[in-house]
Amino acid sequence: MVAGGVPVRAARKNAPPREDVLAAAMATIAERGLEGLTMAGLGRQVGMSSGHLLYYFGSKDELLLQTLEWSEAALGSERRALLARRGPARERVRAYVDLYVPDGARDPHWTLWLEVWNRSQNAGPQERERQAAIEGAWHRDLVALLAEGISRGEFRAVDPDRFASRLRALLDGFSIQVAVGLPGIGREDILEHVSEFLAETLAD
Repeated sequence: MVAGGVPVRAARKNAPPREDVLAAAMATIAERGLEGLTMAGLGRQVGMSSGHLLYYFGSKDELLLQTLEWSEAALGSERRALLARRGPARERVRAYVDLYVPDGARDPHWTLWLEVWNRSQNAGPQERERQAAIEGAWHRDLVALLAEGISRGEFRAVDPDRFASRLRALLDGFSIQVAVGLPGIGREDILEHVSEFLAETLAD
């Protein structure tokens, strides 16, 4: 079999580690946005032809999804570490929100998320399941944190699963506005809105 005119065995031998390709893709998105990420340009950065990249990833959609999964793995480790801290659950909910919210317009992680969401309209069931797995990890961690706060008497007795769904919908709505650069709302505005919402709805 041949990939991009080069024998597959040679392509495998000369290919950089998968993580290097994904890191380069994320760095390109951070520096130049999605419009600056092309298979040819990425290939030049990592010393591969666009044909090699297509052999390994199959399509740009798959490259984007794998880059998102790679980025989410790092965020997941950070999220689990902060949730494992000692101290009030309320403080850890704030830390969760801080990690969730984009840094600002064109935040690379959120830019990637929005593109994957957009392309998911034409995605197959397996790709949708992988996206759902990413969403599910954020949701489960938040549910567990809320349940802990309720059991310790820090929060009023709400349904943690339903509350987590509502809180994440609120975070997504605000975060999208910031990530796409809509005027009139920034990261600090989101944090203030969410802080008020949590005080109004969770205070025991």
